Amino acid sequence: MTTTLTPEAGTIVIFSDIWCSFAHIAVHRLHKTRERLGLTDRVRFDHRAFPLELLNDAPSPRPGTDSEVGRMAALEPDAGWQLWQAKDWLYPSTTLPALEAVQAAKEQGFTASEQLDLALRKAFWAESRCISHRKVILDAAASTGVVDVDALAAALDDGRARRTLSEQAAISATDQVNCSPHLFLPDGTGHPNPGIEVGWVGSYGIGWPVVSSDDPSVYEDILKRAAA
Repeated sequence: MTTTLTPEAGTIVIFSDIWCSFAHIAVHRLHKTRERLGLTDRVRFDHRAFPLELLNDAPSPRPGTDSEVGRMAALEPDAGWQLWQAKDWLYPSTTLPALEAVQAAKEQGFTASEQLDLALRKAFWAESRCISHRKVILDAAASTGVVDVDALAAALDDGRARRTLSEQAAISATDQVNCSPHLFLPDGTGHPNPGIEVGWVGSYGIGWPVVSSDDPSVYEDILKRAAA
């Protein structure tokens, strides 16, 4: 499947998964930098799913996310982090319902989907909440103050965003999208894991990430180019 990923002016397309720590950092930096630059009314974020569990044909292992928290939290502590604190059996086995909810929220506008996405990331990474559970998703929606929770619940009930999620998963499986997160700008450029160079010691879930460089300033350039 080949499709254009170049958005219209004023939009950044973001392919990511919610339980990706690098995406948690990227989304936090996008929101923070957009606000600092006064571009909240000029640049919107079009979240699209990069479902790791489908691409890897397996759920994301908890040891993998646990191994990332300490190192990635040091890069962007204000994003909100903690090692998993809830019961082991409450660790989410899937993010597909949460990813679907973000797509469903777009019916209410990009602000609704942006804020739901942000709330779900906070629920997982900072609050140890099971984001595969319907009530957790709807509670996260209510916490935003901008999402119509009843409308979102109706969309989840009839699955109207599920085909969109599947289509995005198919695109994620092509070489058009390299990783989570991967940003696409109106000028036609793509930016995988912006500003961060990382490698691994050992295999995922056994070893740990080693960040060789981190340049948060790239987000200022990304947002200015999107707004141009």
